[in-house]
Amino acid sequence: MQLFETLSPLADRIRPGDFDEIIGQSLENQISAIDNLQSLILWGPPGSGKTSFAKILAKKSKLHFEETSAVMHSTAKFKSIFEQLDSNLLSKTILLVDEIHHLNKSQQDIFLPHLENGSLILIGTTTENPSFELRPALLSRCKVITFDRLQLGDLDKILQRAEKFMKKELPLTPEARQYLCLMSDGDGRYLLNRAEELFKLNTSEKLDIEQLKKFSPKRAAVYDKGNEEHYNLISALHKSLRGSDVDAALYWMHRMLQGGEEPLYILRRLIRFASEDVGMADPNALVQALSAHKAYTILGSPEGELAIAQAVIYLATAPKSNAAEVAFFKAQKAAKFYGSLPVPKKIRNAPTKLMKELDYNKGYVYDHDTENAFAGTNFFPDELSRKKFYEPNERGFEREIKKRIDWWDKRRK
Repeated sequence: MQLFETLSPLADRIRPGDFDEIIGQSLENQISAIDNLQSLILWGPPGSGKTSFAKILAKKSKLHFEETSAVMHSTAKFKSIFEQLDSNLLSKTILLVDEIHHLNKSQQDIFLPHLENGSLILIGTTTENPSFELRPALLSRCKVITFDRLQLGDLDKILQRAEKFMKKELPLTPEARQYLCLMSDGDGRYLLNRAEELFKLNTSEKLDIEQLKKFSPKRAAVYDKGNEEHYNLISALHKSLRGSDVDAALYWMHRMLQGGEEPLYILRRLIRFASEDVGMADPNALVQALSAHKAYTILGSPEGELAIAQAVIYLATAPKSNAAEVAFFKAQKAAKFYGSLPVPKKIRNAPTKLMKELDYNKGYVYDHDTENAFAGTNFFPDELSRKKFYEPNERGFEREIKKRIDWWDKRRK
Protein backbone atom coordinates (compact mmCIF):
# COMPACT_ATOMS: atom_id res chain seq x y z
CA MET A 1 0.00 0.00 0.00
CA GLN A 2 2.81 2.36 0.84
CA LEU A 3 4.51 1.53 -2.45
CA PHE A 4 1.33 2.43 -4.39
CA GLU A 5 1.01 5.74 -2.60
CA THR A 6 4.62 6.54 -3.44
CA LEU A 7 4.24 5.65 -7.09
CA SER A 8 0.77 7.06 -7.71
CA PRO A 9 0.61 10.53 -9.29
CA LEU A 10 0.24 13.54 -7.02
CA ALA A 11 -3.14 14.25 -8.64
CA ASP A 12 -4.43 10.92 -7.30
CA ARG A 13 -2.86 11.29 -3.88
CA ILE A 14 -4.59 14.60 -3.20
CA ARG A 15 -7.84 13.76 -4.98
CA PRO A 16 -10.83 15.29 -3.10
CA GLY A 17 -12.38 12.98 -0.54
CA ASP A 18 -15.69 14.80 -0.27
CA PHE A 19 -17.86 17.04 -2.40
CA ASP A 20 -16.90 20.22 -0.55
CA GLU A 21 -13.25 19.59 -1.44
CA ILE A 22 -13.92 19.81 -5.18
CA ILE A 23 -12.55 23.20 -6.17
CA GLY A 24 -14.13 25.53 -8.70
CA GLN A 25 -17.57 23.93 -9.08
CA SER A 26 -21.00 24.88 -7.77
CA LEU A 27 -22.36 21.42 -7.08
CA GLU A 28 -24.77 22.13 -4.23
CA ASN A 29 -27.79 21.40 -6.42
CA GLN A 30 -26.16 18.28 -7.86
CA ILE A 31 -25.31 16.51 -4.61
CA SER A 32 -28.96 15.52 -4.30
CA ALA A 33 -27.95 12.80 -6.76
CA ILE A 34 -26.87 10.78 -3.71
CA ASP A 35 -30.40 10.69 -2.30
CA ASN A 36 -32.00 10.04 -5.68
CA LEU A 37 -29.26 7.99 -7.31
CA GLN A 38 -29.56 7.87 -11.09
CA SER A 39 -27.34 7.51 -14.10
CA LEU A 40 -25.28 10.61 -14.82
CA ILE A 41 -23.28 12.18 -17.61
CA LEU A 42 -20.59 14.49 -16.22
CA TRP A 43 -19.69 17.00 -18.92
CA GLY A 44 -16.87 19.50 -18.66
CA PRO A 45 -13.29 20.35 -19.66
CA PRO A 46 -10.31 18.15 -18.72
CA GLY A 47 -9.14 18.31 -15.11
CA SER A 48 -12.27 20.01 -13.76
CA GLY A 49 -13.21 17.36 -11.15
CA LYS A 50 -15.57 15.02 -13.03
CA THR A 51 -13.84 11.77 -12.01
CA SER A 52 -13.43 12.93 -8.42
CA PHE A 53 -17.15 13.69 -8.23
CA ALA A 54 -18.00 10.23 -9.59
CA LYS A 55 -15.72 8.42 -7.13
CA ILE A 56 -17.07 10.36 -4.15
CA LEU A 57 -20.62 9.61 -5.24
CA ALA A 58 -19.84 5.91 -5.60
CA LYS A 59 -18.18 5.78 -2.19
CA LYS A 60 -21.09 7.47 -0.46
CA SER A 61 -23.64 5.24 -2.19
CA LYS A 62 -21.88 2.11 -0.82
CA LEU A 63 -22.82 0.22 -3.98
CA HIS A 64 -20.48 -2.06 -5.90
CA PHE A 65 -18.23 0.17 -8.03
CA GLU A 66 -16.48 -0.55 -11.32
CA GLU A 67 -14.29 1.90 -13.20
CA THR A 68 -13.46 1.67 -16.91
CA SER A 69 -12.17 3.87 -19.70
CA ALA A 70 -13.75 4.08 -23.14
CA VAL A 71 -10.26 4.72 -24.52
CA MET A 72 -8.48 1.83 -22.75
CA HIS A 73 -11.11 -0.91 -22.53
CA SER A 74 -12.97 -2.82 -25.22
CA THR A 75 -16.60 -3.86 -25.34
CA ALA A 76 -15.53 -7.20 -23.81
CA LYS A 77 -14.79 -5.44 -20.51
CA PHE A 78 -18.33 -4.08 -20.33
CA LYS A 79 -19.82 -7.43 -21.30
CA SER A 80 -17.96 -9.20 -18.50
CA ILE A 81 -19.48 -6.80 -15.96
CA PHE A 82 -22.94 -7.28 -17.45
CA GLU A 83 -22.57 -11.08 -17.34
CA GLN A 84 -21.94 -10.83 -13.61
CA LEU A 85 -24.97 -8.61 -13.23
CA ASP A 86 -27.12 -11.06 -15.18
CA SER A 87 -25.84 -13.95 -13.05
CA ASN A 88 -26.73 -12.04 -9.88
CA LEU A 89 -23.11 -12.22 -8.83
CA LEU A 90 -23.19 -8.51 -8.24
CA SER A 91 -25.80 -6.32 -6.59
CA LYS A 92 -26.72 -3.03 -8.24
CA THR A 93 -23.48 -1.62 -9.68
CA ILE A 94 -22.17 1.86 -10.36
CA LEU A 95 -20.10 1.82 -13.53
CA LEU A 96 -17.84 4.80 -14.21
CA VAL A 97 -16.92 5.13 -17.90
CA ASP A 98 -14.30 7.78 -18.49
CA GLU A 99 -14.36 9.55 -21.88
CA ILE A 100 -17.65 7.86 -22.77
CA HIS A 101 -17.88 9.86 -25.99
CA HIS A 102 -15.20 7.58 -27.48
CA LEU A 103 -17.71 4.71 -27.60
CA ASN A 104 -19.45 4.40 -30.93
CA LYS A 105 -23.23 4.37 -31.19
CA SER A 106 -23.56 0.57 -31.17
CA GLN A 107 -21.26 0.28 -28.14
CA GLN A 108 -23.42 2.78 -26.28
CA ASP A 109 -26.45 0.59 -26.89
CA ILE A 110 -25.09 -2.21 -24.68
CA PHE A 111 -25.86 -0.18 -21.55
CA LEU A 112 -29.55 0.28 -22.32
CA PRO A 113 -31.02 -3.05 -21.12
CA HIS A 114 -29.18 -2.82 -17.79
CA LEU A 115 -30.23 0.79 -17.26
CA GLU A 116 -33.77 -0.23 -18.08
CA ASN A 117 -33.93 -3.10 -15.55
CA GLY A 118 -32.28 -1.02 -12.82
CA SER A 119 -29.23 -3.24 -12.27
CA LEU A 120 -26.80 -0.55 -13.43
CA ILE A 121 -26.08 3.06 -12.50
CA LEU A 122 -23.97 4.54 -15.29
CA ILE A 123 -21.71 7.52 -14.70
CA GLY A 124 -20.06 8.71 -17.90
CA THR A 125 -17.51 11.50 -18.08
CA THR A 126 -17.01 13.46 -21.27
CA THR A 127 -15.28 16.58 -22.52
CA GLU A 128 -17.58 16.70 -25.55
CA ASN A 129 -21.14 17.97 -25.83
CA PRO A 130 -23.36 14.97 -24.98
CA SER A 131 -26.01 16.23 -27.38
CA PHE A 132 -23.67 15.52 -30.25
CA GLU A 133 -21.75 12.48 -28.99
CA LEU A 134 -24.28 10.31 -27.15
CA ARG A 135 -27.26 8.43 -28.51
CA PRO A 136 -30.60 10.04 -27.60
CA ALA A 137 -31.76 6.73 -26.09
CA LEU A 138 -28.80 6.73 -23.69
CA LEU A 139 -28.92 10.44 -22.98
CA SER A 140 -32.61 10.34 -22.13
CA ARG A 141 -31.88 7.85 -19.33
CA CYS A 142 -29.20 10.03 -17.73
CA LYS A 143 -29.02 13.35 -15.93
CA VAL A 144 -26.37 15.69 -17.30
CA ILE A 145 -24.19 17.59 -14.80
CA THR A 146 -21.94 20.29 -16.24
CA PHE A 147 -18.51 21.19 -14.85
CA ASP A 148 -16.97 24.61 -15.39
CA ARG A 149 -13.48 25.39 -16.58
CA LEU A 150 -11.23 26.10 -13.59
CA GLN A 151 -10.30 29.75 -13.14
CA LEU A 152 -6.89 31.09 -12.09
CA GLY A 153 -7.97 31.42 -8.47
CA ASP A 154 -9.21 27.83 -8.46
CA LEU A 155 -5.91 26.58 -9.87
CA ASP A 156 -3.93 28.47 -7.24
CA LYS A 157 -6.04 26.83 -4.51
CA ILE A 158 -5.12 23.46 -6.00
CA LEU A 159 -1.43 24.43 -5.81
CA GLN A 160 -1.90 25.42 -2.17
CA ARG A 161 -3.45 22.02 -1.45
CA ALA A 162 -0.50 20.33 -3.15
CA GLU A 163 2.02 22.38 -1.17
CA LYS A 164 0.26 21.53 2.07
CA PHE A 165 0.29 17.83 1.18
CA MET A 166 3.98 17.90 0.14
CA LYS A 167 4.87 20.12 3.12
CA LYS A 168 6.92 22.48 0.98
CA GLU A 169 6.45 25.39 -1.39
CA LEU A 170 6.89 25.26 -5.12
CA PRO A 171 10.22 26.75 -6.28
CA LEU A 172 8.57 29.54 -8.26
CA THR A 173 8.50 33.31 -8.18
CA PRO A 174 4.97 34.80 -7.76
CA GLU A 175 4.93 35.67 -11.47
CA ALA A 176 6.03 32.17 -12.49
CA ARG A 177 3.43 30.65 -10.18
CA GLN A 178 0.70 32.64 -11.92
CA TYR A 179 2.12 31.68 -15.31
CA LEU A 180 2.02 28.00 -14.29
CA CYS A 181 -1.70 28.43 -13.67
CA LEU A 182 -2.11 30.21 -17.01
CA MET A 183 -0.21 27.56 -18.94
CA SER A 184 -2.44 24.87 -17.41
CA ASP A 185 -5.39 26.36 -19.34
CA GLY A 186 -7.99 25.42 -16.72
CA ASP A 187 -6.83 21.79 -16.37
CA GLY A 188 -6.27 20.88 -12.70
CA ARG A 189 -4.74 17.50 -13.52
CA TYR A 190 -2.20 19.03 -15.90
CA LEU A 191 -1.37 21.62 -13.26
CA LEU A 192 -0.65 18.96 -10.62
CA ASN A 193 1.46 16.91 -13.01
CA ARG A 194 3.64 19.95 -13.68
CA ALA A 195 3.74 20.79 -9.97
CA GLU A 196 4.87 17.25 -9.16
CA GLU A 197 7.84 17.68 -11.48
CA LEU A 198 8.71 20.98 -9.84
CA PHE A 199 8.54 19.46 -6.36
CA LYS A 200 11.24 17.00 -7.42
CA LEU A 201 13.68 19.78 -8.31
CA ASN A 202 16.64 19.97 -5.96
CA THR A 203 17.07 23.72 -5.89
CA SER A 204 16.93 26.53 -3.40
CA GLU A 205 16.39 29.13 -6.12
CA LYS A 206 12.99 30.07 -7.45
CA LEU A 207 12.32 29.73 -11.16
CA ASP A 208 11.15 32.78 -13.05
CA ILE A 209 8.78 32.67 -16.04
CA GLU A 210 11.49 32.12 -18.66
CA GLN A 211 13.05 29.28 -16.67
CA LEU A 212 9.63 27.72 -16.16
CA LYS A 213 8.94 27.87 -19.91
CA LYS A 214 12.09 25.88 -20.60
CA PHE A 215 11.32 23.39 -17.87
CA SER A 216 7.67 22.72 -18.63
CA PRO A 217 5.73 22.99 -21.93
CA LYS A 218 2.53 24.97 -22.20
CA ARG A 219 -0.59 22.87 -22.34
CA ALA A 220 -2.04 22.62 -25.83
CA ALA A 221 -5.19 24.67 -26.31
CA VAL A 222 -8.46 22.78 -25.92
CA TYR A 223 -9.76 22.58 -29.46
CA ASP A 224 -11.23 19.82 -31.55
CA LYS A 225 -11.87 20.71 -35.15
CA GLY A 226 -14.64 18.15 -35.42
CA ASN A 227 -16.63 18.90 -32.30
CA GLU A 228 -18.36 21.62 -30.30
CA GLU A 229 -15.40 23.89 -29.58
CA HIS A 230 -14.84 24.23 -33.33
CA TYR A 231 -18.37 25.60 -33.72
CA ASN A 232 -18.15 27.70 -30.56
CA LEU A 233 -15.05 29.51 -31.81
CA ILE A 234 -16.26 30.13 -35.35
CA SER A 235 -19.50 31.43 -33.83
CA ALA A 236 -17.48 33.79 -31.61
CA LEU A 237 -15.49 35.03 -34.60
CA HIS A 238 -18.59 35.51 -36.77
CA LYS A 239 -20.54 37.35 -34.08
CA SER A 240 -17.56 39.58 -33.25
CA LEU A 241 -17.30 40.54 -36.92
CA ARG A 242 -21.05 41.18 -37.13
CA GLY A 243 -20.83 43.31 -33.97
CA SER A 244 -17.96 45.37 -35.50
CA ASP A 245 -15.59 44.40 -32.64
CA VAL A 246 -12.33 44.22 -34.55
CA ASP A 247 -10.18 43.41 -31.52
CA ALA A 248 -12.35 40.53 -30.35
CA ALA A 249 -12.52 39.21 -33.92
CA LEU A 250 -8.72 39.16 -34.15
CA TYR A 251 -8.53 37.37 -30.79
CA TRP A 252 -10.93 34.59 -31.87
CA MET A 253 -9.14 34.28 -35.19
CA HIS A 254 -5.88 33.60 -33.35
CA ARG A 255 -7.59 31.19 -30.94
CA MET A 256 -8.65 29.14 -33.93
CA LEU A 257 -5.25 29.28 -35.63
CA GLN A 258 -3.40 28.34 -32.44
CA GLY A 259 -5.82 25.47 -31.89
CA GLY A 260 -4.82 24.02 -35.25
CA GLU A 261 -7.79 25.12 -37.33
CA GLU A 262 -7.29 24.95 -41.09
CA PRO A 263 -6.75 28.60 -42.21
CA LEU A 264 -8.67 27.95 -45.44
CA TYR A 265 -11.73 27.06 -43.37
CA ILE A 266 -11.52 30.45 -41.63
CA LEU A 267 -11.15 32.15 -45.01
CA ARG A 268 -14.19 30.35 -46.41
CA ARG A 269 -16.22 31.60 -43.44
CA LEU A 270 -14.93 35.16 -44.06
CA ILE A 271 -16.03 34.96 -47.70
CA ARG A 272 -19.49 33.89 -46.56
CA PHE A 273 -19.57 36.67 -43.97
CA ALA A 274 -18.70 39.26 -46.62
CA SER A 275 -21.94 38.43 -48.47
CA GLU A 276 -24.11 37.55 -45.49
CA ASP A 277 -23.39 40.40 -43.07
CA VAL A 278 -21.65 43.16 -45.04
CA GLY A 279 -23.31 42.61 -48.39
CA MET A 280 -24.01 45.64 -50.53
CA ALA A 281 -23.22 48.04 -47.69
CA ASP A 282 -19.64 47.56 -48.90
CA PRO A 283 -19.38 45.41 -52.07
CA ASN A 284 -15.59 45.58 -51.77
CA ALA A 285 -15.78 43.35 -48.67
CA LEU A 286 -16.23 40.27 -50.86
CA VAL A 287 -13.27 41.35 -52.98
CA GLN A 288 -11.15 41.71 -49.84
CA ALA A 289 -12.16 38.26 -48.53
CA LEU A 290 -11.47 36.60 -51.88
CA SER A 291 -8.12 38.40 -52.15
CA ALA A 292 -7.16 37.16 -48.68
CA HIS A 293 -8.03 33.60 -49.75
CA LYS A 294 -5.83 33.95 -52.85
CA ALA A 295 -2.98 35.53 -50.88
CA TYR A 296 -3.00 32.71 -48.35
CA THR A 297 -3.01 30.01 -51.03
CA ILE A 298 0.06 31.66 -52.58
CA LEU A 299 1.98 32.32 -49.34
CA GLY A 300 0.79 29.61 -46.96
CA SER A 301 1.49 29.79 -43.19
CA PRO A 302 2.67 31.77 -41.39
CA GLU A 303 3.16 34.57 -43.95
CA GLY A 304 -0.31 34.24 -45.42
CA GLU A 305 -1.98 34.55 -42.02
CA LEU A 306 -1.46 38.30 -42.15
CA ALA A 307 -3.80 38.39 -45.14
CA ILE A 308 -6.43 36.62 -43.01
CA ALA A 309 -5.97 39.27 -40.32
CA GLN A 310 -6.32 42.03 -42.92
CA ALA A 311 -9.60 40.54 -44.13
CA VAL A 312 -10.84 40.21 -40.53
CA ILE A 313 -10.02 43.87 -39.87
CA TYR A 314 -11.73 45.01 -43.07
CA LEU A 315 -14.88 42.98 -42.45
CA ALA A 316 -15.15 43.97 -38.78
CA THR A 317 -14.85 47.68 -39.59
CA ALA A 318 -17.06 47.63 -42.71
CA PRO A 319 -20.68 48.92 -42.60
CA LYS A 320 -23.08 46.01 -42.14
CA SER A 321 -26.19 44.98 -44.03
CA ASN A 322 -27.96 41.66 -44.40
CA ALA A 323 -30.41 43.10 -46.94
CA ALA A 324 -28.89 40.96 -49.73
CA GLU A 325 -29.32 37.79 -47.68
CA VAL A 326 -32.91 38.71 -46.73
CA ALA A 327 -33.68 39.42 -50.40
CA PHE A 328 -32.13 36.09 -51.40
CA PHE A 329 -34.40 34.08 -49.12
CA LYS A 330 -37.52 36.12 -49.97
CA ALA A 331 -36.96 35.54 -53.68
CA GLN A 332 -36.20 31.87 -53.07
CA LYS A 333 -39.44 31.45 -51.14
CA ALA A 334 -41.45 33.17 -53.88
CA ALA A 335 -39.85 31.07 -56.63
CA LYS A 336 -40.77 27.88 -54.75
CA PHE A 337 -44.28 29.03 -53.82
CA TYR A 338 -45.48 30.24 -57.23
CA GLY A 339 -44.04 27.35 -59.21
CA SER A 340 -43.24 27.43 -62.94
CA LEU A 341 -44.91 30.63 -64.04
CA PRO A 342 -44.09 31.31 -67.72
CA VAL A 343 -41.66 34.02 -68.75
CA PRO A 344 -43.62 36.93 -70.31
CA LYS A 345 -43.38 36.75 -74.11
CA LYS A 346 -42.12 40.32 -74.43
CA ILE A 347 -38.90 39.53 -72.55
CA ARG A 348 -38.22 36.26 -74.37
CA ASN A 349 -35.66 36.17 -77.14
CA ALA A 350 -36.97 35.46 -80.68
CA PRO A 351 -34.13 33.91 -82.70
CA THR A 352 -36.47 32.00 -85.09
CA LYS A 353 -39.34 32.92 -87.42
CA LEU A 354 -41.78 30.74 -85.48
CA MET A 355 -40.93 32.43 -82.23
CA LYS A 356 -41.50 35.84 -83.79
CA GLU A 357 -44.86 34.68 -85.11
CA LEU A 358 -45.74 33.65 -81.56
CA ASP A 359 -45.06 37.26 -80.42
CA TYR A 360 -41.82 36.42 -78.59
CA ASN A 361 -40.02 39.71 -77.79
CA LYS A 362 -43.00 41.75 -79.08
CA GLY A 363 -43.33 45.02 -77.20
CA TYR A 364 -39.96 44.83 -75.50
CA VAL A 365 -38.31 48.24 -75.19
CA TYR A 366 -34.51 48.28 -75.30
CA ASP A 367 -33.56 50.31 -72.22
CA HIS A 368 -30.52 51.93 -73.81
CA ASP A 369 -32.78 53.49 -76.44
CA THR A 370 -34.69 55.44 -73.79
CA GLU A 371 -33.92 58.53 -71.77
CA ASN A 372 -31.76 57.70 -68.76
CA ALA A 373 -31.50 54.09 -70.13
CA PHE A 374 -34.63 53.08 -68.22
CA ALA A 375 -37.83 51.89 -69.89
CA GLY A 376 -39.69 50.87 -66.72
CA THR A 377 -40.62 47.40 -68.04
CA ASN A 378 -42.21 44.95 -65.60
CA PHE A 379 -40.11 41.79 -65.76
CA PHE A 380 -42.19 39.66 -63.37
CA PRO A 381 -44.47 36.93 -64.76
CA ASP A 382 -47.84 38.30 -65.99
CA GLU A 383 -49.64 36.23 -63.33
CA LEU A 384 -47.53 37.62 -60.50
CA SER A 385 -47.78 41.11 -59.05
CA ARG A 386 -44.52 42.95 -58.42
CA LYS A 387 -42.68 41.88 -55.29
CA LYS A 388 -40.23 43.78 -53.10
CA PHE A 389 -37.39 41.47 -52.11
CA TYR A 390 -34.36 43.73 -51.78
CA GLU A 391 -34.73 46.65 -49.38
CA PRO A 392 -31.39 48.42 -48.90
CA ASN A 393 -30.75 50.29 -45.69
CA GLU A 394 -29.04 53.62 -45.11
CA ARG A 395 -25.61 52.20 -44.21
CA GLY A 396 -22.53 52.41 -46.36
CA PHE A 397 -22.85 51.98 -50.12
CA GLU A 398 -26.46 50.81 -49.77
CA ARG A 399 -27.40 54.41 -49.10
CA GLU A 400 -26.48 55.14 -52.72
CA ILE A 401 -28.20 51.98 -53.97
CA LYS A 402 -31.39 52.99 -52.15
CA LYS A 403 -31.41 56.33 -53.97
CA ARG A 404 -31.14 54.53 -57.32
CA ILE A 405 -33.95 52.07 -56.52
CA ASP A 406 -36.22 54.87 -55.28
CA TRP A 407 -35.58 56.79 -58.51
CA TRP A 408 -36.43 53.73 -60.66
CA ASP A 409 -39.53 52.93 -58.56
CA LYS A 410 -40.96 56.44 -59.09
CA ARG A 411 -40.54 56.24 -62.87
CA ARG A 412 -41.82 52.68 -63.05
CA LYS A 413 -45.10 53.80 -61.51
